[in-house]
Amino acid sequence: MVSVASLWLPILLSAVAVFVVSSVIHMVAGYHAADYKQLPAEDDVMAALRKFNVPPGDYMFPRPGSMKAMKEPAFLERFKAGPRGIVTFFEGGEMKMGAQLAQWFLYAILISITAAYISGRALGPGAHYLKVFRFAGATAFYGYALAHIQASIWYKKSWGTTLRNVLDGLIYGLVTAGFFGWLWPR
Repeated sequence: MVSVASLWLPILLSAVAVFVVSSVIHMVAGYHAADYKQLPAEDDVMAALRKFNVPPGDYMFPRPGSMKAMKEPAFLERFKAGPRGIVTFFEGGEMKMGAQLAQWFLYAILISITAAYISGRALGPGAHYLKVFRFAGATAFYGYALAHIQASIWYKKSWGTTLRNVLDGLIYGLVTAGFFGWLWPR
């Protein structure tokens, strides 16, 4: 067994590497450009919504007030007539990504800590590189990738976007696995 504390270096370096790789994926690779479509008549839709001053948050429309309301004819008619959707509204103002980037880095550390815990419980000091690679990589892949699938199942998120996110998770898992295999205590 290997303690999580003794794995601080692969935890930190793999999180930094995932942060850098994710930046390259999103700023250079370009395959996430198709994740979101532009609304038809975007300016008109934005102008129409602006007057409602919708607070930041997640919204579903039409949204029934209860399970019972889902069966009421008025709701069923609204549901049938459409449009239907789920939308997230952000706060207005300047585009700032500092808080999201900090949260993403902390998330990468959390995934690496989880990979360290599971790998450390399963393997002892001096474990072979490929054994460490498999445990840490699989754990990191699960953390980065698999939760995206439920968004396509339940919330109609594009399967293309989900599969690109799963591919990212595979890449992040491999990066994490490489650092753990390389820096595993001997």
